[in-house]
Amino acid sequence: MPVVSIRHLTTYRYAKPVGFGEHRMMLRPLEGHDQRLISCEVEVSPEPSLLRQVSDVSGATVGVARFGGTAERLVFDSRAVVDHRPENLLDLADARVRLGAIPFEYDPVEAPELARSIARQHAPGEVDAWARRFVRADGSTRVSGLLADMTHAIREGFAYRLRLEGGPQAPAVTLESRTGSCRDFAVLMMDAARSLGLAARFVSGYVYSSSSKSGRKGGGHTHAWVRVYLPGAGWTDFDPTNGLIGGVDLIRVAAVADPRQALPLHGTWSGDASDFIGMDVEVDIRPEEESILQPASHLRVAQGR
Repeated sequence: MPVVSIRHLTTYRYAKPVGFGEHRMMLRPLEGHDQRLISCEVEVSPEPSLLRQVSDVSGATVGVARFGGTAERLVFDSRAVVDHRPENLLDLADARVRLGAIPFEYDPVEAPELARSIARQHAPGEVDAWARRFVRADGSTRVSGLLADMTHAIREGFAYRLRLEGGPQAPAVTLESRTGSCRDFAVLMMDAARSLGLAARFVSGYVYSSSSKSGRKGGGHTHAWVRVYLPGAGWTDFDPTNGLIGGVDLIRVAAVADPRQALPLHGTWSGDASDFIGMDVEVDIRPEEESILQPASHLRVAQGR
């Protein structure tokens, strides 16, 4: 079923009323040939004094909320319905490009656009040696096959553990410990691909299961994976947490060169440090019957009290 409903509910709780600074929300799914936004709304409580949307440098939509009063709770309730038609895995057969010499070299026309997604963010080291294990010693290596092997190697050889707070750990740490969250696995694979000269982006979004037979790791929260640019096939999704290739069960919200650009929600508040009690996040994703949904003509943003 290609139509999927998403509810992403975030609640901040405080011991007494506190003030709120600007908050930025990256919750609206991206639109493309494989995913179309049918409807989207965000309810914010308490009601913001300003609520608007902007496009960031990557092309993702960012909601901006500003507040005037104080409250003991701050709630962001995002709901979206997406017509999701992921690429067929067989499309990778069109990516006939091979990796011979390292680093890989893109067409001179495309290379300048891909430069930031190729630039390393971590110092060379153990990750480089690990990435080269997937390169054939006897001749050229098909890039799509190499990335598929790398995806499955992380899925089968690393232990997933849920970690709700903090940024991604360094890829060398993930490689050594053989454990990590979805964002840790995404950063490891992104750095490994870049060590071979491949353009790779960090993707933030949602994962669901289109089959009742099995669930997906990373569900119930936002999810992270990687997109790599393959000449002939374009930007292609690889989820090392679940061993998924080609966008199956993956809904993109942002695809960025730096993971710090893909925070789902962040902002400031004023009060005593002891006032903060905690944050609760709930993500519910369900495939729907396509026939009961009608396309929406525009994005609606609702302000709640």
